[in-house]
Amino acid sequence: MTRGKIVKSIAREVLGSRGVEVWSRLELIGDIAVIKKPIKTSLTLEDFKALGEALARKIPGVKSVWLAVSPVASPYKTRSYVHLAGEERAWTIYREHGCSFKVDITRVFVTPRLGYEHLRVASLTGRGEVVVNMFAGVGVFSIVIAKISKPRAVHSIDINVDAYNLMVENVKINGVEDIVIPHLGDAARVVEEKLVGVADRVLMPLPDLALEYAPYALKALKGPRGFIHFYLHMGMDKKREFLGKAVDIVKSKVESLGWSIPNANSRVVRKVGPGLAQVAVDALVEKTG
Repeated sequence: MTRGKIVKSIAREVLGSRGVEVWSRLELIGDIAVIKKPIKTSLTLEDFKALGEALARKIPGVKSVWLAVSPVASPYKTRSYVHLAGEERAWTIYREHGCSFKVDITRVFVTPRLGYEHLRVASLTGRGEVVVNMFAGVGVFSIVIAKISKPRAVHSIDINVDAYNLMVENVKINGVEDIVIPHLGDAARVVEEKLVGVADRVLMPLPDLALEYAPYALKALKGPRGFIHFYLHMGMDKKREFLGKAVDIVKSKVESLGWSIPNANSRVVRKVGPGLAQVAVDALVEKTG
C-alpha cells in the first residue's frame, strides 16, 4: 500500500467520511508529519489530535505530528503550528537528492513538494556558473545545485536569521563550503552592497516578492545576458492560459526595466490553494540598448 493510501485509510478510520478533508494534506519532513489545516473545515482540534496520534502509531518513522494552522507569511516564510502527537520536537533532518538538511518547521519554510523543482533547476545550471539565490531559506535549492551541477559559486541569501543559521550548518553538513556562500539580510540590500554584476543565473523562489525584487535580480547579472527563474502565484484556469499570462507578466516587468526576454518557459510547480498555483518562469533576459 502506498503512503497516500495508508494516510487515506487512517483518516477514514479516525474521522469517517470527514477524512476526505485532510488525507491529501499531509507532508513528511524527515521524521515529522505535518497536516495542513484546510481554510474551511468541520474538524476540531480534538479531531486533528486523534488523527495525529493514529499517524504517529501507524506510519513507520514518524515521531512527531504537527498541525499547520496558518499560511506561509513573507518575508521570513514561516507559519504557525500546533503540536498534535508524538515528540514535541520541531526540528528534524530532511533528506533530498542525496543531501541532508537540518530544519525547524516552526522557524523556517521547507516542503518536499519542491523536490522536483530543486532537481530541475539544478539540471539547467551549467558547470562553472555563478548563481545568486535571493530567497534561499535553509539552503535546499543552493545546496542541491552545488552538489549536482558543480557551479563555481552559489550566493545564498536569506533575511530570516534562523534560516541563515541553519543554512550555514547545512552547508557544512553537505561539504559545499567551497561553493555555497551564505549571506544574511534583505536580498535587495545584499545584492546592492556585494553582488552587483556577479551572476550567470538568479533564483527568485519567493512568489510574494519576485516581481518587486526584479530590479535587483537584473543588477546581479554579470553581463548583458543571463537567466532568471521567477516564481509567481497565479490563479488557475481549465485551459491553462495562466501559464502564458505568467510569462507576459514577467516580460512586462523586465521590459519596464530596460531588458528584454528572448526566450521564456513556464510550468506549474505545485498547487498552493483552491484555484491557485505556484508557477515557475524560466527567463533568458537580455539588456536592451
